[in-house]
This record gives sequence, structure tokens and C-alpha cells, in this order.
Amino acid sequence: MATIELTKENFEKTILDNDTVLVDFWADWCGPCKMFAPVYEKMSEKYPDIVFGKVDTEKEPELAGYFGIRSIPTLMAFREQIGVFSQPGALPEQVLEDLIEQIRALDMDAVREEIAQHEAAQGTDGHDH
Repeated sequence: MATIELTKENFEKTILDNDTVLVDFWADWCGPCKMFAPVYEKMSEKYPDIVFGKVDTEKEPELAGYFGIRSIPTLMAFREQIGVFSQPGALPEQVLEDLIEQIRALDMDAVREEIAQHEAAQGTDGHDH
């Protein structure tokens, strides 16, 4: 699968409807973003079971703001609707591939348990009301 453009209109649905989603926050004027783009595209062809989304921070400032994107490119990963990775900087191909394999190998039951324990320790149920 090739990369898809994510907007505020389709972002949430994309995360909810897919097991694993990688998101590249980028901008057209960003040199490192342009260097990372072919690596990201190549991985999208190699891993057709993963959704590779791209957010143009110039066109989608609300999404960039919501996720606190301060540096681009920033790569985020979601697995089973949980954010499991976020890091600024262009990744070399081998590092990106290793990251994808690590995300695939995650024990999501353990991740959910860790989140629940963290929220209990913080005295919150995860809702902000």
C-alpha cells in the first residue's frame, strides 16, 4: 500500500479502523522531510498490512498542534488505537524497518495493562471531566 494523506477529517477513522498506523508529520519546505519521504514510501510497499499516513503540517495545523508537533519530520505509530511511538527526525531505512518490527512484536495486552497501572498510579481513569 502506498502512503495516504491524513487530514483532520480522516485521521481518527484511519486510527480506529486499522491495527497499525504510522504517521509522518512533514512539510514541503522541510529538507529532512524530503529525504525521509522515499524511505517511508519504500517501507509502505514492503509492509502492505500497515497503514502509512502522512500529515502535511502546513495544511493540517490543527492536527500538528493536537499532537504537539514541534519538529518535523516527526514519526508517530499507533497500534490498536494506542500511540506506541513518537519521535522527531528522519530515520534511516534500517532503523525504520527495525522500528516497524518492534511495533509488530509488541504485546498489546501488556501495553494496555501498563497504561492502566500508570493511570491508577496517577489517580485518573483516563477521562478528563
